[in-house]
Amino acid sequence: MKLHIKRTIDAKLSPKQIVDHILKDRKIVDIETFLHTPHPMDILFSSFFDKHHYDEMFNKTCELLTQIKQKNQTIIVYTDYDADGITGGAILWETLHLLGFKAMPYVPDRKKEGYGFSKIGIDAVKEKYNPSLIISCDHGISGHEKIKYATSLNIPIIITDHHQKLETDPKAFAIFHTDKLSGSGVAYFFAKALFEHFSSRNTTYKILNTHFRGDYLALASIGTVADLVPLTGPSRSIVAHGLLAFKSSRRVGLSNLLQEAQLAGRDISPYEIGFIIAPRINAFGRLTHAIDALRLLCTTKSDTAHELAQLAGATNKKRQDLVVIAQEQALKMVDTKQKIIILFKKEWEEGIIGLIASKMVEKFNRPAIVITGSGEIAKSSARSISGFDITGFLRSLKKHLVDVGGHKAAAGFTIETKNIKKFTKEAEKKANELLTKDDLVPSISIDLAMPLANATMHLARALEVLQPFGIGNPKPTFYSTATVLETKTIGKNKNHLKLLIKEDTSFPLEVLFFGKAQEHKDLKKGQKINTVYSLEVNRWNGIEKINGIGKHIIV
Repeated sequence: MKLHIKRTIDAKLSPKQIVDHILKDRKIVDIETFLHTPHPMDILFSSFFDKHHYDEMFNKTCELLTQIKQKNQTIIVYTDYDADGITGGAILWETLHLLGFKAMPYVPDRKKEGYGFSKIGIDAVKEKYNPSLIISCDHGISGHEKIKYATSLNIPIIITDHHQKLETDPKAFAIFHTDKLSGSGVAYFFAKALFEHFSSRNTTYKILNTHFRGDYLALASIGTVADLVPLTGPSRSIVAHGLLAFKSSRRVGLSNLLQEAQLAGRDISPYEIGFIIAPRINAFGRLTHAIDALRLLCTTKSDTAHELAQLAGATNKKRQDLVVIAQEQALKMVDTKQKIIILFKKEWEEGIIGLIASKMVEKFNRPAIVITGSGEIAKSSARSISGFDITGFLRSLKKHLVDVGGHKAAAGFTIETKNIKKFTKEAEKKANELLTKDDLVPSISIDLAMPLANATMHLARALEVLQPFGIGNPKPTFYSTATVLETKTIGKNKNHLKLLIKEDTSFPLEVLFFGKAQEHKDLKKGQKINTVYSLEVNRWNGIEKINGIGKHIIV
């Protein structure tokens, strides 16, 4: 394990000095904006693009929408089936609906249609709705052939997306693409721009103004966190203000979802979104059909919201059970001699292979590709380690694939089953050449090595100005030397470790190490250790207590 310590201090500093060091070392240039993040309502959609190009694209988009509205023609919001796509699709579809457009959402079936546009999906939309426009949400930037097919049917396509581009753009009617946001983030700002344009025409649309300041930010924050988008810049604004919007939301679907997840009335952080809320939304698309997730977020009927929220919880539980079994199978299949993990098992549920891949990366610290499918075409999800662009890697092997898309850290592709062995052989060879042994050694990024005397309640409170924490803005971590005063195993299964540690003149600090009891069972009172930890303020019944959350112990 490698320790990457950004800064070392050997004296007691004020909490402000420590926060200033962290901001500097994280290369936060505009500190005022970072600490007092602007409201997304004050951020212009045009700021993400070249101004001239944006004006041209947006003006012709609004002209087309005006014509469609005058003729009472149909618009389809064609969205992805994951939490990012569903939340973005909910925002975009509902905005168009409340602006008076004849709009319908369309969510593809993961198993039958796959990710993004497909001929099957476009044909289904054409037959059922005969739309005059399709607007994508969280996909489309790499759907060149499918967009060409839709255009041949006289259906113009507007793309809103954030995924990696190919060398050329598809020939769509208009493209609104930026990698500074999640798919739901792009949908939020695009929908807001439409609202601002069309509501200026003698109508206030007060309900939409309320939604863009509240509900839609809560939804976009779910998509942003779920899709692991760095919480910097405008995405930080979305999440910072979106988290606050949960408490004031009267959206019955969201309220029922929080109640089912036992989060009602609680402060929502990126942790609750990433590990409790988003998995319930994702569960539909993984195991059944994601249209029910969109219905849950958009319904105005309390009984429907309650029923769908309960279904979300039950489906997620089923997903969890399947993942446990599949991960146990996957662990037995891993060849640790290879620098990339590639696993194929036709029996695995397609909707959980991304979770299996994530587990393999976490366990072995190397890129992982998991493939499933029993027919002529198989599906795959891939996850990567820091510094290894998995989508770029897969595109370099595109001769073996039907299609591929994604981000630097995550990707998905389809492949003819007959080509899996050839692909695996060449991918392993290429990864072995590109990755060094050093790349595969887990590393710990530490903000500050410091005397334990700095770990005070004042510092824990001061660090809260850096919230929300998440990808791109992790909770600050510290490295200190200390002596163990007490050691205790806690939890139902006694698998967690609680230490009381002290260094010279410092106050004792209680540090909790989750799941580490067995690993450090030999620690003894009076033993000197080096520890990596973060700090948080534990608030309960009006009482504040400082907690250390342990990451690693180095004896």
